[in-house]
Amino acid sequence: MYSKVLSSAVTGVSGAKVCVEADIHEGLPTFSMVGYLSSSVREAGERVRTALKNSGYLLPAKRITVNLSPADLRKDGSSFDLPIATAILLALGITPTRDISNTLFLGELSLNGDVKPVTGVLPMVHHAKQCGVTSCIIPKENVEEAALIDGVDVFGVSTVTELVGFLDGSKEITPVSNLFDESYLKEPESAVDFADVKGQAILKRGMEIAAAGFHNVLMTGSAGAGKSMIAKCLPTIMPKLSTEESIEVTKIYSISGLLPDKGKLITSRPFRSPHHTVSNRALTGGGSTPRPGEVSLAHNGVLFLDELPEFAKSVLEVLRQPMEDRQITISRVNATYSFPADFMLVAAMNPCPCGFYPDMKRCRCTPDMVQRYQGKISGPLTDRIDITMEVKPLTSAELFGSGTGECSADIRARVEKAREIQKARYKDESIHFNSQLEGKLVRKYIHLDNNCDAMIKNAFETMELSARGTYRVLKLARTIADLEGCDDISEEHLKEALFFRMKGGFAHEQA
Repeated sequence: MYSKVLSSAVTGVSGAKVCVEADIHEGLPTFSMVGYLSSSVREAGERVRTALKNSGYLLPAKRITVNLSPADLRKDGSSFDLPIATAILLALGITPTRDISNTLFLGELSLNGDVKPVTGVLPMVHHAKQCGVTSCIIPKENVEEAALIDGVDVFGVSTVTELVGFLDGSKEITPVSNLFDESYLKEPESAVDFADVKGQAILKRGMEIAAAGFHNVLMTGSAGAGKSMIAKCLPTIMPKLSTEESIEVTKIYSISGLLPDKGKLITSRPFRSPHHTVSNRALTGGGSTPRPGEVSLAHNGVLFLDELPEFAKSVLEVLRQPMEDRQITISRVNATYSFPADFMLVAAMNPCPCGFYPDMKRCRCTPDMVQRYQGKISGPLTDRIDITMEVKPLTSAELFGSGTGECSADIRARVEKAREIQKARYKDESIHFNSQLEGKLVRKYIHLDNNCDAMIKNAFETMELSARGTYRVLKLARTIADLEGCDDISEEHLKEALFFRMKGGFAHEQA
């Protein structure tokens, strides 16, 4: 007999429809599987055979063929166990009491017939809904995650026996659907706050501008000045994730198997801080079947690289393309995979190997050592960073003073106001933030009066700005104007943009 059920594979951050066919007929007893399968899928044959046997369903001594189509799509992972078992059971004569032609099957099987959870359920169910699927049968542990997709009835099973009972009508399973509500978007309370940051007035101002326009940041300063702390505080002043952004981020973490709580959307901005020993593949993603890397896990959030010169030069250079394109494209012989990578880069570095330059009383580095250390960061990479700030250690008055700084909630209110201005301005464009302005959009949305035009031309000549660097100054000025609620860019906005672009001062000084 012949049967067919629907399943799904993961390609990039989306799903891909897969049809699982089973045919049982007379012939030499064999169990063969075809359809461009990885080793983990080929192993499913033995898992399924043993799981069915231990659940009381012996396979007949006949020729059993299982095909996973389309044949040109590589199948990987353990989520095909349940649909393979279902297709075989249907081919053995189990008649479902309901129409399962538009039902998605996902799940891994253990040898005793238990159904185990799998990764990537959210993107696969989301794609299946777009293909007309109205229900899905998945592991119970994945039910809440799948039920975030509206319009799909989700049935959770924990054993093969339970699956068979549901198919033949002897067991009722209550469907779960549309668990999503606004409470899922509630942001968890953060352990850090800008009010905890002592002093550093200009550093805080630079971070506020960066958060408002999604600009990249580089902080240079001696060890212990507070660079890491303020970087960790940055997500608390960034605009809250929208529903669409939250689902995007949750999809990426679902594929990676990193969801902190099954069935819950990720509602806070991602903050990724890989160690400086990270490899190219771990940073950008990859593998025989590519999976997201750190730049994709930081999508819609912050990628923090501490001790920037300690990263391998080849690792830093691979950041240049995603910083421009805001996505990672990985090509394989069989397919091309794309992962979103729209992150804010926040980098921190010491001015020299010992970390005390230019304090010559404590710095033991020679001028050549300082130059070599700072030269590890290439010009093309620093040219893609909008804001550069030099950070000096706190004074005793700042460190031990009784006053507290402005809290994250107050700063976020200004940032979100600027964000709403940008949202309204770019409602007809494919961008969301000022930092995403490119080419003709810069000329369309950034207008300078004669004085500002003369100032930026003079800066281009005297400060040796590149064309990219000049555009980044203009985008920075546009964000500063938005924070002030101004329609036009003034000379003061442009001066402040040049100040932050050109390492214009130390963060402990007053602006």
